Amino acid sequence: MNPQDLELLLVRQMPFGKHKGVIIADLPANYLGWFAREGFPKGEIGRLLTLMYELDHNNLKGLLQPLRRP
Repeated sequence: MNPQDLELLLVRQMPFGKHKGVIIADLPANYLGWFAREGFPKGEIGRLLTLMYELDHNNLKGLLQPLRRP
């Protein structure tokens, strides 16, 4: 993981699926869990979804709060 990925979680939108347009950091836990079971996509979006899943699963979403823009 690189530090810029944490910032990307707060600006990159989900490009497809049920939650298209939702910021990755705001995706529901059950949706992230579905990807964890079924497989994450390849590329940047998959890397970011994997990171968000790990943060959510380990109850570390609070680490993103200081990075959120007002």
